[in-house]
Amino acid sequence: MENTSFAEWLDRFSGYLRMQNYSPRTIKKYEQTIQRFARYAWVRQQADQDSFGEEDINNAPLDADVNVSSALVTDFFSYLTERRDYKPKTLHRMISTLSSFYRYLYIQGVVVANPMLGVERPRIKNQELKYLKHSQVIRLIRSIENERDRLIVRLIYATGVRVSELCAINVEDIDFEEQTIRVKGKGDKIRTVFVDEGTLEDIDEFIGNRIEGPLFVGQQGKHISPRTVQHIFKKNAPDGITPHKIRHSYASELYRRSKNLRIVQENLGHSSIKTTEIYLHTDLEERKRVYQQYFPLSNGKMDG
Repeated sequence: MENTSFAEWLDRFSGYLRMQNYSPRTIKKYEQTIQRFARYAWVRQQADQDSFGEEDINNAPLDADVNVSSALVTDFFSYLTERRDYKPKTLHRMISTLSSFYRYLYIQGVVVANPMLGVERPRIKNQELKYLKHSQVIRLIRSIENERDRLIVRLIYATGVRVSELCAINVEDIDFEEQTIRVKGKGDKIRTVFVDEGTLEDIDEFIGNRIEGPLFVGQQGKHISPRTVQHIFKKNAPDGITPHKIRHSYASELYRRSKNLRIVQENLGHSSIKTTEIYLHTDLEERKRVYQQYFPLSNGKMDG
């Protein structure tokens, strides 16, 4: 078998990322994470290294074998947690980086098993996703001049679809009479989402006389890519507002008005209702009303 060192395959992986149009800044972050893990792995793979410090890792070469166990990866992140003040979000990013690297290695046939499959991600406490309220989303949509880009943002908000689902929509998936769209979700599960009349009118005007094929056409007549949609948001939306955050806005607004968590779950295509719950916020006005109505002190009561 050819060389399976980190030094060899990190260069190839970086080249692969460049082909995928990753930014130089992102590629550099990927390289830094993989290099740090490679040095840690080299130190751990040395038989005489029972104890080691930060200096040992910093001075280690990138010659370790990429074939490692899930236990070694877990030990690496335990080491980072103990030695450095890494935030859970940073650890999540580093885990995602190594996951991408090992997926690439597995596809290339360099490793016989993906060690990242056995690695648990640290929990992020009090996770609260930034999102836009209804009026803010409407202002965002109105501010976009390009017809296609404006419709993409509006359709995500109108239906709550994922970016991958949006990109895969065909014209023939849209039922203008029933006001529905047939989308293919995770695991190729098909579900029906509902669309308002105004959004359908915009779609009708956008597609013209087309009766089939991709709703949003990308390069070479194929479906638009998720990366293009991400770029549209980067260009038009406030910092931190991604397609996923607009999906979050859809979920929050639908639940705020309906109080029907099960319907929100089905509309989003979640297999577990626990996944849906992280999208939801208790409306401030509702909290205030409930507090004033039920909490004894707010009614001037000093006893039970």
